[in-house]
Amino acid sequence: MEKLIKEGAFLVDVRTPAEFAEGHVKGSTNIPLDQVPNQLAQFKGKDQIIVFCRSGNRSGQAKMILERNGFKNVTNGGTWQDVNEVLNS
Repeated sequence: MEKLIKEGAFLVDVRTPAEFAEGHVKGSTNIPLDQVPNQLAQFKGKDQIIVFCRSGNRSGQAKMILERNGFKNVTNGGTWQDVNEVLNS
């Protein structure tokens, strides 16, 4: 995952806007899990996509939704803190 982040993967936080506002990964995009199916256009053309949330559960669901829609380049980054740690290391 570290290599993907350093190469500029599309970082997507699938938590709610309220959770996102409390703290998030710098440069990440907030697309709440319930909005992912309606926002597929935002994922098109991205080389690598990393989805993450509070615990890794919602991001796992987001990964499945994206894969069902033909995206093969999706990584479940787990928690936003994990992704943040890699980004700032």
